[in-house]
Amino acid sequence: MFTFNLNQEVVIKVSGERGRVEGRAEYVSDGDGYYIHYRAADGRSASRWFAEHQLDSVKSSITEELAGE
Repeated sequence: MFTFNLNQEVVIKVSGERGRVEGRAEYVSDGDGYYIHYRAADGRSASRWFAEHQLDSVKSSITEELAGE
């Protein structure tokens, strides 16, 4: 079962960049992977695969930001 849905907006944890899930992959020996299309910090459009643990839902990210205030 996948954590993130197709077309769901997610946050890349290490950079804070936001994007949308365009693809998903399920592996036997590894966690789920997600193909994310996002706007990189330098403004360019980018797409690449990320491991599930590298992503967070936008809702979760916003909740954590508010809790820190």
